[in-house]
Amino acid sequence: MNKEFNKVVLSFHAHPDDAEAWNAGVLKLLKDKGYQINIATLTAGQLGGCNMTMEETAMTREAEARNAAAVIGADYYCLGGEDGFLCDTKEMRLKAISLIRKLKAGVIFTHLSNDYHPDHRVTANIVESAAMISSLETVPVDEKELEITPLLYHTSPFKLTDPLGNPIAPPHFYVDVSNVIDYKKKMLEYHISQKELVKHMFKIDDFFSHVLEGNRIFGEHVNVDYAEIYWQHRGGGFQMEPQIQMDLSEYLVH
Repeated sequence: MNKEFNKVVLSFHAHPDDAEAWNAGVLKLLKDKGYQINIATLTAGQLGGCNMTMEETAMTREAEARNAAAVIGADYYCLGGEDGFLCDTKEMRLKAISLIRKLKAGVIFTHLSNDYHPDHRVTANIVESAAMISSLETVPVDEKELEITPLLYHTSPFKLTDPLGNPIAPPHFYVDVSNVIDYKKKMLEYHISQKELVKHMFKIDDFFSHVLEGNRIFGEHVNVDYAEIYWQHRGGGFQMEPQIQMDLSEYLVH
């Protein structure tokens, strides 16, 4: 490669438990490769509670997220957006840019822009826009611009469908996470508050077992026990070096 990207990862999603559900295996593998790992959410998931106020839910879920992040030695950040009412605003974009610059992120993971969940779609737009201009000195934030635009990757949506239930395009690559699946399980287990909520919303008795079953099914596609799937953002304005694919080459499966 003719460019060097900081070995600093920012897993940047909408709600506490999103990174754990869709990205935790690769985060642990990258941690073991010497990357600094950071997990951030645009909201505290304050609507995602049962028998709690929004304020109580936010405090509970942020604590769960911090504990889950600690399993792999990651730091957790919340940008204070409103769960269920998240909007792509200048304020949220500037907050995202500030965090990206503060951490000097070299690699960012976020949702796909056609994810089934509206908060996920808004997050994808905010993070993509923030990442794209994080290296421009004229952006009005206090943090110094990055030397190079970060690499951007996308994580999988629930059930691999878009808002209309149509299948998502096939992933760019699969990663074998079989030998770190116990870390992913432990991270998910910290999100206790979501068990009743998901049962209420989706009529799924055990959402996190459902997530892990998805990883098992992805693994079946490529003859491993468990896999996660990813897309690299290759649109204009972004770098296209396959750094994650190269650094995790022994775990890539086809």
